[in-house]
Amino acid sequence: MAEQNILKYSIYQCSSHSASFVPENVLTDNPNDGTSRWSSETNNPPQFLTLKLYNPAVVQVISFGKYEKSHVCNMKKFKIFGGMMDDSMIELLDGGLKNNNQAESFNLKHTAGGNMFACKFIKIVPIQSWGPSFNFSIWHVLLKGIDDWNIVKSCVSWYNYYREKEAIRLCLKHFRQNNYPEAFESLQKRTRVQLEDAILSKLHQCLVVEGDYMAAEQLLYKAAEDGYLNYYLEQQAHKAKWVPLIPPPKSSDNRENRPGMRGGHQMCIDVHTENIYLFGGWDGTTDLSDLWCYHIPSESWTCLSRDTTAQGGPSPRSCHKMCLDPERKKIFTIGRYLDSAMRIPKYMKSDFYVYDIDSNQWTQITDDTAAMGGPSLVFDHQVCMDVKKNKIYVFGGRILTGDEIICAEPSFSGLYSYHVPTNTWCKLRDDYPNPESDDQEIKSRIGHSMLFHDKKRLLYIFAGQRSKEYLSDFFTYNVDTNRLDIICDGKDNAVPPAGFTQRATIDPDLDEIHVLSGSNKDKREEYVKNSFWVYDINHNRWSCIYQSDVKEQENSAQIDQPLEPCPRFAHQLVYDHIRKIHYLFGGNPGKSHSPKMRLDDFWSLHLYRPTKEMLLRQCFHIIRRHKFQEIADSDPIAAVHYLQTELASTVDHSNPEETREFQLLSFNLFSEKEIEVKNELSVDKTFRRRSQLFDQLTGFFPDHMTQPKNNLIDLIPM
Repeated sequence: MAEQNILKYSIYQCSSHSASFVPENVLTDNPNDGTSRWSSETNNPPQFLTLKLYNPAVVQVISFGKYEKSHVCNMKKFKIFGGMMDDSMIELLDGGLKNNNQAESFNLKHTAGGNMFACKFIKIVPIQSWGPSFNFSIWHVLLKGIDDWNIVKSCVSWYNYYREKEAIRLCLKHFRQNNYPEAFESLQKRTRVQLEDAILSKLHQCLVVEGDYMAAEQLLYKAAEDGYLNYYLEQQAHKAKWVPLIPPPKSSDNRENRPGMRGGHQMCIDVHTENIYLFGGWDGTTDLSDLWCYHIPSESWTCLSRDTTAQGGPSPRSCHKMCLDPERKKIFTIGRYLDSAMRIPKYMKSDFYVYDIDSNQWTQITDDTAAMGGPSLVFDHQVCMDVKKNKIYVFGGRILTGDEIICAEPSFSGLYSYHVPTNTWCKLRDDYPNPESDDQEIKSRIGHSMLFHDKKRLLYIFAGQRSKEYLSDFFTYNVDTNRLDIICDGKDNAVPPAGFTQRATIDPDLDEIHVLSGSNKDKREEYVKNSFWVYDINHNRWSCIYQSDVKEQENSAQIDQPLEPCPRFAHQLVYDHIRKIHYLFGGNPGKSHSPKMRLDDFWSLHLYRPTKEMLLRQCFHIIRRHKFQEIADSDPIAAVHYLQTELASTVDHSNPEETREFQLLSFNLFSEKEIEVKNELSVDKTFRRRSQLFDQLTGFFPDHMTQPKNNLIDLIPM
């Protein structure tokens, strides 16, 4: 591995700069000096800053320094380009900076075709600042990479060869698309450059040249079996499928064999034994203290205890929190809500319990965690289990006190850890009501989500409520280094809406976070929405899987069994990350006309992407539609027969849009407009249509297998 060095550069070109621009013409690392920066005059494109390296180098990392505190001119979004010439650069990075004072580093693209390439110029293009109407500022830039000329020289030579080869591939694509077979074959024979993977060349031959649609389908089937379409499938958005899980009752109207209606309860899942545990909650009238277990394979509920208090366990409660240690088969529970009448010294201690699954025994660890250096009595907090280090993390929640004044500002709990083997608590972070965005402090809250990624050793904390403020910030806390990093400050629209009691789960294998919305800040019941979001950790990207609202569900009220859960809050959601299935139980539907109403419905949620079989059906449908049009050009009667036999079998008749398109094919077959078009068809037009079909199908293959995406004629300036 070649040594990575700091690369020297000068500022070569910029769109504009402020009068306070550094006189040395380089960006110095001086975070205390507000004038030590490059600033654009406006935030209107194009704005850019081009750096010229003293010597060509393989640029692998770019680092940005920042001002001593957060700044509205920091780049929220930007792109980096690089190349050997200032007028011919490729994109190396599409990224963004967090709005704090912490320096950030990014890995740049520095390989193509499996080989490293060198750059002489690096171009930084700001796209969006953290202040929507503010210009852009870059405080400091550090480049790292390989500048050893013995290595760089071969990279420069290879890249020149690579560019020449890509130019030849563009010519080959142009010749083939325009049906110049002699020019195509001559250039390919002379240069020995392959336009694409061999299987795509075969597909082009049988589909475009020979018009053998059946052979094209067989080639696509083989490509799918060999895994060539897997990358495309992995990039597709999830779809959600809800399934109601209602076990058969012992007798009609008998619900004693499953938990009753409740909200503010707790659930946890043991993915190894496929058991879901449910404890406590509020049924609209009173707190509960029953403990249930749902065995997923047998689809059956078992009541482990009607009253845990009688077994030495916790008293009836809601808004508590629970976590499971799957290795040691133990469940921990802490916290609860008390109404004002119960807030007397006798009940104000924060008790802490552990349940041994194997022995079906409860043990009180302490009657007061605060006396041990842990949190005070809290509710609507969050807990996570670090199985590897046998630690529990508790964050947030509102602290209950016995002498609260109605108008007083509520108190919130900070971040604590509990080491199970030594029975010791440690306060990691206190609550900072108004932390600066560049401070390494945490604003506590209630009704938030907190998840632990055991591989990355990070706590992910999202959203919640603080007094009347709904939060939508998103940050991580490293449990090993005590480092706090802001992912999102909540000002970006492409995130789940600010809310309260949303439920989140994590998939450490897929590096995904899932969020099911709860009560949002729009309290108008007729517009309450349910939404499910997926956060891609590696790409820092949110995507909304689905949304539904009360109106939609009321319109389908005549259906005996709804297709998905109604919007709610104070529900519980757990996730089996091995089998990739969520489980949802109960909650508060928020009906103003039925304030005591709670739910007892139980659902599974399967997130899925299109399968290989679904993609092949789509490909075959596209191919057969083209063949149908080709047959229709010469023999409409034969086209109708093909439509009813071959094409119909590839239509998803449950899809209204596909069904309508299929019906229109027959309707348009004999229209006067269609007949006029048919008379104008030529061999060249047939070739072009087949070429367009081929281009559409290659979109399902990885880029490294296909012909270039660009076209030769696009390089010709106006």
